[in-house]
Amino acid sequence: MSEDTKFLDEEYKYNFKTDAKEIFSTGVGLNEQVVREISKIKGEPEWMLEYRLKALKTFEKFPLPNYGPDLSFLDFDSYHYYTRVADSESTKWEDVPEAVKNTFEKLGIPEAEQKYLSGATTQFESEVVYHNMLKEAEEKGVIFLSTDMGLKLYPELFKKYFGTVVPFNDNKFAALNGAVWSGGSFIYVPKGVKLDKPLQSYFRINNEKSGQFERSLIICDEGSSINYVEGCTAPIYSKESLHAAVVEIIVLKGARCRYTTVQNWSNNIVNMVTQRALVMDDGLMEWVDGNIGSLRNMKYPACILQGDGAKGTVISIAVGGRNQFQDNGSRMIHIGKNTSSNIISKSVCSHGGVANYRGTVRMHEGAENAHSHIECDTLILDSESRSDTYPKNEIMNASSYIEHEATVSKINEEQLFYLMSRGISEEDATNMIIMGFIEPFSKELPMEYAIELNRLIKLDMSDSVG
Repeated sequence: MSEDTKFLDEEYKYNFKTDAKEIFSTGVGLNEQVVREISKIKGEPEWMLEYRLKALKTFEKFPLPNYGPDLSFLDFDSYHYYTRVADSESTKWEDVPEAVKNTFEKLGIPEAEQKYLSGATTQFESEVVYHNMLKEAEEKGVIFLSTDMGLKLYPELFKKYFGTVVPFNDNKFAALNGAVWSGGSFIYVPKGVKLDKPLQSYFRINNEKSGQFERSLIICDEGSSINYVEGCTAPIYSKESLHAAVVEIIVLKGARCRYTTVQNWSNNIVNMVTQRALVMDDGLMEWVDGNIGSLRNMKYPACILQGDGAKGTVISIAVGGRNQFQDNGSRMIHIGKNTSSNIISKSVCSHGGVANYRGTVRMHEGAENAHSHIECDTLILDSESRSDTYPKNEIMNASSYIEHEATVSKINEEQLFYLMSRGISEEDATNMIIMGFIEPFSKELPMEYAIELNRLIKLDMSDSVG
């Protein structure tokens, strides 16, 4: 066992495999027949099959990104693109297949669901296996389903918005998702409805050389408000798996949406995610984005501030640990008048890891009186780790402005000395400084997630002292 593998096995508590029996799989590889099989087994309408096939052709033509981490090792014909372990979604926990149920019980999903009085979706491999509706949401007329069920039960609403914010020709991995998407969350919040409790989803990749391609679509009607939280894990294998999700969010006039992610993938997951929101007049979109795990990670939550007075916020953290390359940031596109955006990015590097900030803020000619504030700060814990900042700021009118500040630092020796002089060990003092550094992110999380984040950071930073 290599030193790296030993480190991961000891520190990553989600490193357990489940012997869940497949009831259907398209096998290894990707071609038109695989796409047709996925659409057929789901019983989809003809327009969705056509969409998938167009996306597949686009994927085959698109090159890999020419920025960020090297992805040339990806062999797209080596993955399983669709695997089903259950006949259907269950709304009762006892009806979930035993092996899958055991997995989520180990992950604490039933307990977390009870704390929120129900309202959770869990996805295992390619399909949602369990879904339970928050009583408050049901009473207020909120639609919260898997994306597959949303297509079946609300076809007109689904078709109106699907692919409008992230088209399949946006990038190579959005095209791949368009061809083979499965699972994810479909949410519609009616006009004026405000949910007090968050809806949540959990995504689990279980097998080696698997692909997970969930597609989430959230529509916040005028004056509505929602908080959505998702988590994700996978066991460790010697070969990589691929996660290429798409999240589309529509925030209509005066609505508010907060989308929180705590990503804790194992270090063999290649995570290529496209997340984007369209924000109309006086709407507010908030991305709270945590990236702790994965082998390679490219994710840039984005807001298209279409309407006048629209606001967008991204608060993110990226932890580049051993063998990890995190390429994260945000994109804010200002189109409407009096729009505003705020980006706070925190990166921590250790054990030779890489954590970059890559962002774009663009203010179009008609985006009069727009403003944006950007902070990207990095804490580097050793001489082998690296962090670079790649901002792209564009202003196309004379009345808008952008504020951008960036810092790169090491552990403050004076702070460390002061804490240690009070009887605190060097390791605990270092952890305290790190947690203080990422506090702008952690304070935005629900309590249970903030506690888990604290624990994960400590594990990821272990042995980094000195």
